[in-house]
Amino acid sequence: MKEAHIGTHQVSGSATTQLVIAFNQALNRRDLDAMMALMTDDCVFENTYPPPDGTRYVGQAAVRAFWADFFTGSANSTIEIEEIFAQDERVVMLWTYRWVDLQDKAGHIRGVDIYHLRDGLIAEKLSYVKG
Repeated sequence: MKEAHIGTHQVSGSATTQLVIAFNQALNRRDLDAMMALMTDDCVFENTYPPPDGTRYVGQAAVRAFWADFFTGSANSTIEIEEIFAQDERVVMLWTYRWVDLQDKAGHIRGVDIYHLRDGLIAEKLSYVKG
């Protein structure tokens, strides 16, 4: 199994983790087409907001619309992978979301995503935050 470095962490480089890493890289580039090409037609994304359960988006059109709106409102942000690991068709990714607001004030939150893969694509991305 290949090893990859994410931040200061070394992670397993399985095909499933590499797929999620590629998705996160596309997200940080704001490359919506590349992101959606890595997701199934019937993909599911559960956002962290609003608490306590977040909003659930189902299907390519709904998920794409969420990310397009997200990118409009968060031009100066990145999701840094802290740790990532896979078991079969599941990937767990711990992350830090960093941003700079319109007043140049930096902030961050930490969280975790649980991915379910199917046929080499992301079928489900469930997101959770600390606090």
